[in-house]
Amino acid sequence: MHILVTGAGGHLGRKLFDFLAEKDGLTVSGLDIRSVDHPDIHVADFGAEPDWAKHFDGVDVIVHLAGDREPGATWESAIRNNMDATMMLYHHAVERGVRRVVLASSNWLHGNKRFTSETLGKDTAPGPVNAYGMSKLFCERTGEYFARQKGLEVICLRIGWTQWTHGNQPGAHMAMGRWGQEMWLSDRDFLHGVDVAATAPNIDFAVLNLMSDNPGMRWDISDTKSLLGYSPQDGAKAQVGVIISLKSCIKKVATVGIPQFFERHFSDW
Repeated sequence: MHILVTGAGGHLGRKLFDFLAEKDGLTVSGLDIRSVDHPDIHVADFGAEPDWAKHFDGVDVIVHLAGDREPGATWESAIRNNMDATMMLYHHAVERGVRRVVLASSNWLHGNKRFTSETLGKDTAPGPVNAYGMSKLFCERTGEYFARQKGLEVICLRIGWTQWTHGNQPGAHMAMGRWGQEMWLSDRDFLHGVDVAATAPNIDFAVLNLMSDNPGMRWDISDTKSLLGYSPQDGAKAQVGVIISLKSCIKKVATVGIPQFFERHFSDW
């Protein structure tokens, strides 16, 4: 099997590329917007002309991690580097005979659910609150189109939080309070989750959460376990002290309470 990783020089991409390269029976290649010191990782700008599509020849599975990953991404960047780029990737994957795309989606699709108690699963109505979250919703929906209409297998993984800092260890240092901690994803659970997504049989299209098995979290990973054979090895209960609770309360008032107040009392002005 030949797996191609986009964004192969990035934080998650290089970890995944090196992990897969160590597995027997796999051929692994990669694409990244920047030059990477590895003979099998090639330069590709997915927002530009698709000369990069030649690297799809002979590929069985694409793990698509490339794109603007910042929650604060501008609309211009989200459209160019996430929406348009992913739609073109799907198109050329079909043309070049790629069997499956594993898409790095995001929990920002449910950004409006942060201060609720709702369980978050594949059937939870989306509510992106920024351009980044909206771009990932677009990538999921176009992925379903290509799966249903073009025969491309697409698995969308709503990937949890794998930190750049602190050795990706969980704890109260993580931003966004309980919300942030409960979406923690360890390195080995990330690698295992993407590995089984690339190889699980008999899946045409799926949208799945990918977090570690964190006690008390709101994200439902039961479908990820049953469909993919995902077996997380790690998990951590959120550490929510007084300071974190106070910060979360202030954030809730600022982002939910005040807008609701103005909508309720001034909507007819």
